[in-house]
Amino acid sequence: MKDNTIRIRSGGWVVPFLEKVPFLSDSARSRGWYYVISWCHRISGVGLVVYLLIHIYTLSSLQTPAVYDGKMKLLAIPVVVFLAWLSCLPVVFHALNGGRLILYESFGSRNDETLIRWTFGLTALYAAVFGLLILMKSQSVSPFFFWILFVPAALLAAYAVGARIWRSGHTLYWKLQRITGAFLLVAVPAHLLFSHLNPGVAHEAQAVILRMQSVFIKAVDIVIAVSALYHAGYGLFSIGADYIRTRSIRRLYTAAVVAVFAVFLFIALRLTVSI
Repeated sequence: MKDNTIRIRSGGWVVPFLEKVPFLSDSARSRGWYYVISWCHRISGVGLVVYLLIHIYTLSSLQTPAVYDGKMKLLAIPVVVFLAWLSCLPVVFHALNGGRLILYESFGSRNDETLIRWTFGLTALYAAVFGLLILMKSQSVSPFFFWILFVPAALLAAYAVGARIWRSGHTLYWKLQRITGAFLLVAVPAHLLFSHLNPGVAHEAQAVILRMQSVFIKAVDIVIAVSALYHAGYGLFSIGADYIRTRSIRRLYTAAVVAVFAVFLFIALRLTVSI
């Protein structure tokens, strides 16, 4: 009955489209749409981990501006532009669906069908706006003005979740995962928008360096980097913990995750502070 409810209320344009994808439709028929959405959340999360690490690696070349500019020229290729637009879909879906899960498990929101409908609808709306910005190419906004609006909103979301779950019986690591998730729900889609509101600020080494020399922007970048790397690392740990049953292998896996993300955190912090 629950799956039929989703079919009726979650947006008639969504489910018929998903039903045309063989793997998704087969999984939905056998295990239900909640199972499919859960796996979409995990798969998009793993994809975003890869994207995050590549993004930090690319930014590390700012120390050699000519190399960075050479890499950014690839972004002008039409196929790459399309892929850049396409990348917003897993980002926003993962963020909004994560928000749905937080509302469900921490705030007692049980109107899941409506939340799923909003998750898909807002993802589509964001993708449309994002695509429009990519096509326009000529927008400009002050980094300080932009982030002075979005950072307080992200911090407020993080505080609301933290205040709600802080006294719960969950571990500190679990709580930080939800708190950083609430922060990133606002900060990451905002970061993507800013990159395409100001193409030069993101794609030209000297412009990026100039922007990052602001103390305020440094603080914003550090908070986003720390939150994103922690959230990504704990997410990978959680997925591994669900499937790795041998204690020794699980410890080895956890150590590997911690080591990799510690290295990338060091790279991000060194780059942000040194510029």
